[in-house]
Amino acid sequence: MAKPELSIGEVLQVLQAEFTDVTISKIRFLEAEGLVTPARTASGYRKFSAGDVERLRYVLTAQRDQYLPLKVIKEHLGAIDRGLRPAAGGPPIAPSTPAAGPAADDFGATGTDLRLTRAELCAAAGVSTALLAELESHGLVVADGKHYGGDAIVVAQVAAELATYGIEPRHLRPFRTAADREVGLIEQVTGPRRTDQTQELAALTVRLHTALVRSRLPR
Repeated sequence: MAKPELSIGEVLQVLQAEFTDVTISKIRFLEAEGLVTPARTASGYRKFSAGDVERLRYVLTAQRDQYLPLKVIKEHLGAIDRGLRPAAGGPPIAPSTPAAGPAADDFGATGTDLRLTRAELCAAAGVSTALLAELESHGLVVADGKHYGGDAIVVAQVAAELATYGIEPRHLRPFRTAADREVGLIEQVTGPRRTDQTQELAALTVRLHTALVRSRLPR
């Protein structure tokens, strides 16, 4: 769409090409139910973004094709807002990031924008709540309020794999301590806010750590 913001009438025209029975009253009802929140002009007129239109299209498609109630659709939209996606035709939520997570030297936003509940994290990482609780007790996984970031998936998965070698979460505390020290060193140079320089320095410290460990392994 050429316009970044559309009136409710323009949105209706866009959606009626696919949903012939949609009306302005229906769009207003979905707004009242909290499924879409268009911006308002100073005079109170609704202005819908392209994202708002896609959100409405998602709602209407879910109602038409899957007969989902609005309560379930709203839960799905909430999951999408937290970086997840609904599992098609199955249980409500599935992670939208690959199970393997970002590359070891990737310090961009990949994965970190996710906000997972406890149950979602366990399902995504394939770990038990007992293991997650143990990881939390040693500070290896930390929730931000009620949610966990995407990096927690990688930590939990790696911890589970290490456990098969007899390496328990309590043995991993030195890794957390080392990470804290590396972050402290980076922040001395760049400050507490994430920047491109922060990401570059973080990638360099990971490369250095990997090389040092590899150099000390038996040949």
